[in-house]
Amino acid sequence: MNKKIGLLGGGQLGRMLIQEAIDLDVEIHCLENDLDAPCAKIAHGFTKGSITDKQTVLNFGAAFDLISVEIENVSIEALYELEKLGKKVYPQPRVLELIRDKGVQKEFYTRNQIPTAEFHLITDASGLQAPMEFPFVQKMRVGGYDGKGVKIIRSQSDWDNRFTFPSVIEAMIPFEKELSVIVARNEAGEVKTFDAVECEFNSEANLVEFQFSPAAISKEIEAKAQEIAQHVISTLDMVGLLAVEFFLTKSGELLVNEIAPRPHNSGHHTIECCYTSQFAQHLRAILNLPLGDTGLIMPGAMLNIIGEKGFEGPAVYQGLQDVLAMSGVYVHLYGKSTTKPFRKMGHVTVLGREISEIKERIEYIKTTLLCQSY
Repeated sequence: MNKKIGLLGGGQLGRMLIQEAIDLDVEIHCLENDLDAPCAKIAHGFTKGSITDKQTVLNFGAAFDLISVEIENVSIEALYELEKLGKKVYPQPRVLELIRDKGVQKEFYTRNQIPTAEFHLITDASGLQAPMEFPFVQKMRVGGYDGKGVKIIRSQSDWDNRFTFPSVIEAMIPFEKELSVIVARNEAGEVKTFDAVECEFNSEANLVEFQFSPAAISKEIEAKAQEIAQHVISTLDMVGLLAVEFFLTKSGELLVNEIAPRPHNSGHHTIECCYTSQFAQHLRAILNLPLGDTGLIMPGAMLNIIGEKGFEGPAVYQGLQDVLAMSGVYVHLYGKSTTKPFRKMGHVTVLGREISEIKERIEYIKTTLLCQSY
């Protein structure tokens, strides 16, 4: 195809995007401030620079007809200017601007009849009384990721130690499951969804520990989750890939928690489990190619490899040979030379015929494959 894409960010999402782009003869050129980033050694071009600095992004983007992102924290002002210069920017800057602020996200849901938890927005949390009954959740409106910038407020003493940043105050949902649906849309308006995945969280790290597909939900809930995800991306009039995270309540109600306009941790299993991976689908969407078949080839689960507690320094992987000897197991290391507690260092996908069998192998891998340091 001989296409060149300028990508803001050089993390593991960009790394896996590059791996898919090679098969389509598409070049990915990255802008990233870290010379040791996961994309640094494999990108077709790598520019060191800040993705939040307007002039740096403008200078970088000028060389490409198409610009995309692998993280939301970028100079949106620069992307608006690049768009005015005739560059295609997907996802569009207006979408990134809406999604970057969790408060604006929540207002978008309300305006467009998208089900979500009850919420209040506060611009200054100092000196305020608790705005709803305990327990509830406080989320920083801008800047939080992977569980950072989120506090569970269970009591007055928790509230006394709250964030003082602009926040979303959200009712704590007694959910049955946490689900995620990845949906894609191209310029032509074609929309396709992947099957819902079910996520299990590491409560200490407050990030997804592992997820599996298909989710253990009814056909009706699966269809509803996909319908809502399609409604969200179509209402946004967005081009690209969107992850829609849900709470499934005990009464069977689906509530949108958050959305992310890029490849997502909850879609990593698609590399081996589906006919088209989320990374290939993102490329197809932003290049306005026909979207790929999202069908499941085989059930599977994805386990994050995270840095072990108490270790920080050069990464060492214990138990890697034992895990690689297992059938139906695929290891993805992100090329990060330094580990630290709870840092995402890679992931493992496990395929199998039965979810119970897959979960047994996941439990073995969790205690066998450990990322430590010298």
